[in-house]
Amino acid sequence: MGDPGSVTDDLNYEQARDELAEVVARLETGGLSLEDSLALWERGEALAKICDQHLAGARERIESALAAAESEGSAAAEGSGVSAR
Repeated sequence: MGDPGSVTDDLNYEQARDELAEVVARLETGGLSLEDSLALWERGEALAKICDQHLAGARERIESALAAAESEGSAAAEGSGVSAR
């Protein structure tokens, strides 16, 4: 697992998710000092933010693809004289 202070921006979704699961498991196990627990918590927050950013990007790509497909369907229907809906 990475250092709690290391950069997370270069992690892909799966890497961030897997490391976040490790952080949660270590926090749930307990036995850490307060300082170590706080550092892990901060790392977990950073990893969760990266996961959210990746998921938001994926959501935007899906919405764009759906909108493009709908526009193409509407244009094809208009060109053929058939109602799209």
